[in-house]
Amino acid sequence: MKILFINWNSFGNNDLTAAMKELGHEVLPYPFSKSISFYDQKWEQAFISFLRTNSPDYVFSFAYFPIVSKACEAEGILYLSWVYDSPHVALYSYTMLNRCNRIFLFDKELCLTFQRSGFPHIYYLPMAVNPSRLGRMLAKQSGETIRQFCSDVSFVGSLYSEPKHNLYSRLTKISPYTKGYLDGLIQAQMHVYGYNFLEDALTPDIMEDLLKSDYPMLPASDSVESSEYLYAQYVFNRRVTALEREKILTLTGRSHTVDLYTHDAAVSIKGVRNHGPVDYYDTMPYVFHNSKINLNISLRSIHSGIPLRAFDIMGSGGFLLSNFQSDFLDFFIPGEDFVFYETPEQVPALVQYFLENDGERNAICQNGYEKVTRNHTYMQRLEEIFSVL
Repeated sequence: MKILFINWNSFGNNDLTAAMKELGHEVLPYPFSKSISFYDQKWEQAFISFLRTNSPDYVFSFAYFPIVSKACEAEGILYLSWVYDSPHVALYSYTMLNRCNRIFLFDKELCLTFQRSGFPHIYYLPMAVNPSRLGRMLAKQSGETIRQFCSDVSFVGSLYSEPKHNLYSRLTKISPYTKGYLDGLIQAQMHVYGYNFLEDALTPDIMEDLLKSDYPMLPASDSVESSEYLYAQYVFNRRVTALEREKILTLTGRSHTVDLYTHDAAVSIKGVRNHGPVDYYDTMPYVFHNSKINLNISLRSIHSGIPLRAFDIMGSGGFLLSNFQSDFLDFFIPGEDFVFYETPEQVPALVQYFLENDGERNAICQNGYEKVTRNHTYMQRLEEIFSVL
């Protein structure tokens, strides 16, 4: 089959297209930017012209793009999208009802929400790894690479402290009451796992004050998300995650050296070594493989899904210590394939235990690695997608 692949700066592009080619499909990459507007008629017409010239069997993208769906609907071509991020506000576009769509979501609870609401052609599809690429990389790593990335505890990810991510700090000119209410709400959510109440707790009075602030968040004209959804998912859940990640790193750094890989060079926490960012393809697998313990601290707006980071850790032969996400239980056994913590306060003790028990830690590493590389590859995910079609 001929697959037109929407090529934007997404994790997993190379792994997914390599799997497509290995399965015998022809891949036509088409450049795209997330900044392209739904109303960009020039881009839409150029894309439709490319579709007509090349006649692909399917259009495929990581993430869902309403303008792509709009063009595919007009041309009668199936549009396959695999969403691995949450929140993903484009899922609230009116174009979700287009008959051309086949949408695969990494988060089962989010998938069920859409299915219960009557949306057709929404499917649950967890993330994946490319064991061939990872195996080749790790088999050839040098002694210098091993020494460079050798670590007791590591965390790869954003602390949402950069100006572009720290949206909570933009809420100026809100009343002291609103600020106190929101601070209390965020602190309360930090102590609750398995249920996110932030959106429901935004009362009309609070919303009125927020929309008068210097950072009003209003729905797009082509979609049905609410302002409550936007604030809860993009501002407050991000703030909860930022505080939680900082707390876990601070608590763990008191007794162990933690190696942090993040974009914000200004992050400074006692006991934590900030190495800056790492490249997803060229470097990150070395971090996961050579760290005795890898932390996964999920973004709080993810309902139940397994983050891509967790698959990458296990696929690189790393030990995974994660917060609990219910989708893990569909495929993995806690204490056998990975370990989860229930509160931030538990993390240092779990780190200490598994650093002292090499045999148990290595067995869990091996179990997780074998399950991921046996059952969760991009080749298998593509076969699942095409079996649905």
